[in-house]
Amino acid sequence: MIDKRVACIEDAVRGIADGSTVLISGFGDSGTPFELLEAVLDQGARDLEIVLNNAGGGDDAIVRLLAADRVRKVVCSYPRSSLGNPVFDRLYAERKVELELVPQGTLAERIRAGSAGLGGFYTPTAAGTRLADGKEQRVFEGRTYVLERPIVGDVALVKAYRADRWGNLVYHSAARNFGPVMAACGRLTIVQVKEIVALGTLDPEHVVTPGIYVDRVVELGI
Repeated sequence: MIDKRVACIEDAVRGIADGSTVLISGFGDSGTPFELLEAVLDQGARDLEIVLNNAGGGDDAIVRLLAADRVRKVVCSYPRSSLGNPVFDRLYAERKVELELVPQGTLAERIRAGSAGLGGFYTPTAAGTRLADGKEQRVFEGRTYVLERPIVGDVALVKAYRADRWGNLVYHSAARNFGPVMAACGRLTIVQVKEIVALGTLDPEHVVTPGIYVDRVVELGI
């Protein structure tokens, strides 16, 4: 019997290894799996490379992962927040954390390319800027394109709205954001949801992430 449910959040994050590349869904606070990140803090994995839209703000779990020296590298589009992120600023200034800055659409497509098994793709985004330094560039019909490599996560931490025990997922409005592409790209995909419902409850036409991409689901009621 296929059953992706786990009994508690501690079981959901069990086995995340030191040195893992961890994809984290979310756009600001929307769709960010903060509870799973809290569990990772307790679980103890270190030397992480985290891939996400922005590197946290205020005193959230992302900032506290950084503050605990648990993150080696951040791959993101926006390392700051309206709430401020002095922890990241300090670590970066002290060269204790590496930053790879990636335009937002390019970040999403690199993750999608990783899930699709592609070797890379060409995009005009970043051509002529420092973000293109060291990357292969080609001219197509008079326009310069930059070769971008795929991203694949050892782990994907995703927040969805509802799931069934097979791991089929639906999302809530804009909280969907990076969730679907990251869920498809994690070698181990862990999902927190508000509610796990009976098989057949989810309208198949509304399922965004099929359960084949999901390994563990934990119901948190939030």
